[in-house]
Amino acid sequence: MTLRLDRRRFLTGLGLASALPLSGCFDPLVASDSTARNVLEKANDLTYRAQRLLLRSDQLAPEFAASEIRQPMRPNGTVSPQDADYMVLVRENFASWRFTIDGMVERPMRVSLDELRAMPSRTQITRHDCVEGWSCVAKWTGTPLAGLLDQAGVKAQARYVVFNCLDTMENGFLGPVRYYESIDLVDARHPQTILAYGLNDAALPVANGAPLRVRVERQLGYKMAKFLSGITLTDSLQAFGDGSGGYWEDRGYEWFAGI
Repeated sequence: MTLRLDRRRFLTGLGLASALPLSGCFDPLVASDSTARNVLEKANDLTYRAQRLLLRSDQLAPEFAASEIRQPMRPNGTVSPQDADYMVLVRENFASWRFTIDGMVERPMRVSLDELRAMPSRTQITRHDCVEGWSCVAKWTGTPLAGLLDQAGVKAQARYVVFNCLDTMENGFLGPVRYYESIDLVDARHPQTILAYGLNDAALPVANGAPLRVRVERQLGYKMAKFLSGITLTDSLQAFGDGSGGYWEDRGYEWFAGI
């Protein structure tokens, strides 16, 4: 008997093998200075290099027909931030909200939600895959991130896009800890990577990340940061959070969550 393993299943297995043991609570076993954490980081690096070797930079995630949207998009993570500044934005329907692009760019930017909506857009029906094991098909509309990067003029030394968010996850030793995430410029410029302001032909609801969330369709759900306030272009992730590239990555999840 010949065993067949298609590329997508192979890559999904690589990603989930390191993610699944981390989907519940964490303990000292995966502390940042532990041997176990070092092993996981090496596995994550292998996953990343395998994906980059086997996948073209422009290869698309599967897209679906509207008939395959069978339920509302299930919210993931935080569904109602209680941060005072965010609650003000909700009450005013995000009129004063501005999306900032800074860091290693030639032309830092601040744009309103209306300005984003006026830019070239993309609509895609894709499947959201959560590290907890569930999935959901939904229609997303937003601005391709690549176009904004071109407008800002990314400097040659930049390697990553860091997503800055408005939702506080916990109160840390140095104060409130807000969600953040990051991807490399390969995924940032992927044609399906969009800054989504629409969900299923309506404005993006608060529970799903209003006013703006990123969709990175070839990665797991926790990479798709919600409640965005802006992005920072950088050549290193060390200065953000605990240096692992994302809120959950700082707590043991893998940075490259490709599927």
